[in-house]
Amino acid sequence: MDTGKITSWMDQAQPILVAFGLKALGAIAVFVVGRWLIGLATRLIGAAMTRQQLDSTVQRYLVSFITVALNIILVVAILGYFGVETTSFAALVAGAGVAIGAAWSGLLGNFAAGIFLLVLRPYQVGEYVMIGGIEGTVMELGLFGTTLTTPDNVKTIVGNGKIMGNDIKNYSANSYRRVELVAQLAGSADAHQAIALLKEAVSKVENTHKTPAVDVEILEFNEFGPKLAVRPYCHTKDYWQVYFDTNKTIADTLGAAGFPVATRPIRIYPV
Repeated sequence: MDTGKITSWMDQAQPILVAFGLKALGAIAVFVVGRWLIGLATRLIGAAMTRQQLDSTVQRYLVSFITVALNIILVVAILGYFGVETTSFAALVAGAGVAIGAAWSGLLGNFAAGIFLLVLRPYQVGEYVMIGGIEGTVMELGLFGTTLTTPDNVKTIVGNGKIMGNDIKNYSANSYRRVELVAQLAGSADAHQAIALLKEAVSKVENTHKTPAVDVEILEFNEFGPKLAVRPYCHTKDYWQVYFDTNKTIADTLGAAGFPVATRPIRIYPV
């Protein structure tokens, strides 16, 4: 073995190894300091958003996004420090982003809609709404979907994209809502008497608002006779109690007053 050649190679490699070692130590130092600065920056940003009373879900999302973005920038900077061509790396990241976006278009659509819902706040947790054709109480407003508990106590998650693409009904936004009911009278019944009796009786139903007062009016005429619209007003939390109690009150009031049962008229034609 030619020891002279080995010694010559070692002499030639020594500056390269020293330079690489110094670069590696510098890269480690940059990584450690960079990570510390990223942590400091995200903490400051989180504290600023907290002072602005920004929604906690939005805060977590923004902090996570900023953390990932800054870490990618740090890694690219370290690779550039070692002489790695970063333009191709950036193109690879962009290409991966496009591919992921195409594959997860529906999920990303829900995500984008979730951001708008968190900013616009058409409804909040605890409110009773109809979103995406589903009615229930909002339990959680997430970045990808909204969780409801329906009146039959079923946990339902509605995609935010579907919510933003349809009408949103917030039944809790106003101080009261109207209960829609009808009372069918027979053709021979005194509609004016029925209206007076029902207005007085329904206004006494528990949790019915006095202002606005109960509406009882003739809605239409059909083959049975006049049909009355009976519309009490109440708070959303009392809706179903007022709904069922008003139906009972209609039946009891008209029955006690001796109103005839509405029946379909029968006509007999001679042969």
